[in-house]
Amino acid sequence: MAERAKALLVDDRRDNLLALEAILQGLPVQAVAVESGEAALKQLLVDDFAVILLDAQMPNMDGFETAGHIKRRERTRHVPILFLTAADRDAQLALRGYAVGAVDYLTKPFDPWVLRAKVSVFVELWTKTQQLKAQAEASRERDAQWQRLTELVDEAARTLRVGGDDAAAEALELLEKARWGN
Repeated sequence: MAERAKALLVDDRRDNLLALEAILQGLPVQAVAVESGEAALKQLLVDDFAVILLDAQMPNMDGFETAGHIKRRERTRHVPILFLTAADRDAQLALRGYAVGAVDYLTKPFDPWVLRAKVSVFVELWTKTQQLKAQAEASRERDAQWQRLTELVDEAARTLRVGGDDAAAEALELLEKARWGN
């Protein structure tokens, strides 16, 4: 079964995390909630995420610093970040969010249906990417199997060309190996 998409929810306030979890309820995504930038970075070492919902203003490591660390890591640099903040519509904060790699910047209160729609898009993109990776791996496996079969058939043909008393038996043995995928 395919792995389920995950959304990383990062906010220093537990009530905000509970609200985000409620908003995402019913979407094909598993919410993983953490209460700090440091905890988010640790979680990103363990799991892969389709999207990150990141509070911009937190104590210690704020969302901007957290996003900077996320975007510097090879493994996580392509994970989309949606900034969520209670700050009033300060254009400078939004620009700062985009500058560190955010795909969007939403101020509270935001429309939960808009957030659900945005998360749904990133979950669908992540799911399609996982499907493409699986198809590419299956294609590589088929190519490798085809290469092994071709080598066995070529070896059988060489054995028949060289001849000798046991050539037909050896060629037949090689072709049997090819037939059973060994």
